[in-house]
Amino acid sequence: MKFGSSIVLLSFGLFNVVRGDAVPWERIDKNNSMLLILDLQVGLYQLSRDWDATLYRDNMMAHAELGKLFNLPTVLTTSAQQGPNGPLPKEMLAMYPDAPLIQRQGEVNAWDNPEFRAAVKATGKQQIIVAGIVTDVCTAFLALSLRAEGYSVFANIEASGTTTALVRDTANSRMEKAGVQLVSLFSIVCDLMRDWRNTPGAKEVLPYLDRYMPVYGMLARGHAAAVENGTVIPGEQGLI
Repeated sequence: MKFGSSIVLLSFGLFNVVRGDAVPWERIDKNNSMLLILDLQVGLYQLSRDWDATLYRDNMMAHAELGKLFNLPTVLTTSAQQGPNGPLPKEMLAMYPDAPLIQRQGEVNAWDNPEFRAAVKATGKQQIIVAGIVTDVCTAFLALSLRAEGYSVFANIEASGTTTALVRDTANSRMEKAGVQLVSLFSIVCDLMRDWRNTPGAKEVLPYLDRYMPVYGMLARGHAAAVENGTVIPGEQGLI
């Protein structure tokens, strides 16, 4: 085993395991990050078979709304939307009437489009939060290209979708090996917020979570209801 280099070689009998250095934890900084809404199109949505359809729709919308919640520079892009891929959902477009919307006419990898590259670079941000359809093509190709350009990439694993769980897991593994950080929606929200007392903080974030993460929304509702009701039923007192 050799330390102090980028590769560690572990020997186990007949087997050698080569492992790259672990990616250091990098916090998402709302002042140095941007949001990409990548090919979350109404036609491509139908290829997202690795999620429950209703849950995935909400995941897409939750990803899109991150830019509004945290005032992040946001770039939208579509792939050949005049064909079966279709446009972005109208709700997403309504969120960002003035944001760049790059309608790619043929480029599969969004980074191959000069207008898209220019829009990303114009934000001046080095951390990029991304999700797209499909995970193994649109998300992975762009995430890998961004890593090659030196960007920090945070792939929202709950808002990308593809055809099967096997394909999803293989794509996520490929991205992870390139230093793409695979993150959940809640982890993105909490890292951007940092402190419930901040702005955006509890006042702004709890209604968002109530819409898109009802397990936490109901937790907050239950607490609020208990405080408002002001009673403790038999057996509860000893639990706190």
